[in-house]
Amino acid sequence: MTLELWLRTALLLAFLTAIFIGIGYMLAGIWGAVFALFIAFLLDFVSFWYSDRIVLSMYGAKPCEDPELNGMVEKLAKKAGIPKPRVYVCELEIPNAFATGRSPKHAAVCVTRGLLRVLNKEEIEGVLSHEIAHIKNRDVLISTIAAVIAGAISFLAQFGWYALYGEEEERSLLLIPLLIFAPLAALLVQLAISRGREFLADYTGALISGKPLALANALRKISSFTHTLSAERVNPGTAHMFIVNPLSPSSFENLFSTHPPVKERIKRLEEVASK
Repeated sequence: MTLELWLRTALLLAFLTAIFIGIGYMLAGIWGAVFALFIAFLLDFVSFWYSDRIVLSMYGAKPCEDPELNGMVEKLAKKAGIPKPRVYVCELEIPNAFATGRSPKHAAVCVTRGLLRVLNKEEIEGVLSHEIAHIKNRDVLISTIAAVIAGAISFLAQFGWYALYGEEEERSLLLIPLLIFAPLAALLVQLAISRGREFLADYTGALISGKPLALANALRKISSFTHTLSAERVNPGTAHMFIVNPLSPSSFENLFSTHPPVKERIKRLEEVASK
């Protein structure tokens, strides 16, 4: 399962790169494509390098002083073979959690006050194992690479609409469909990568904790609360980081969501438990 998901991620990233190179070459040759990629990389690199500080500050997260929660994270991190991440709590009533940081050595796990109130100890451990799996699998880095390429594609497409003026009619007819569909394809691929990483974090987290059903139960509970409390202050730009997307209504989960459907995630975890 893990090999299949890693291969799928690599193929999707390669497809994103191919779209980028193709549209860049069509518009301004290879050097135009390289320049746009450099600008996109520069912007996303800054966000990536300071991601932990930015997101934790955004939600007013405070270092966790609960020895039991810290001990739980330390135990799971040891099982995963990574340094213990810093542990934070934010005062959101939505039961949820996220991981951030540019590498396992500079990582943090944040849980909401609502999660500590709603879930039992085993379910909290299941959620923490999922977030530690994200850190172990370097998903922040992978999602940043996908965002860089997808952002560069959107930038080139925007530039391309201005470049159409003065172009021959025959060439314009070739470029217009590319400029319309390339950013949409890039977005769909980026979302597919994000969904694949969530499946992988569920699977890896289940192996780390040894309690796939605890994680499945946690997802079920979090999902039941998410839509009733979705009006709470959650920045749409960070919604993809949470274990369950707090802003994603179920009717749109399959196509334009950063997360797979919760029912499918629970089903896969139950299959892991049965094995």
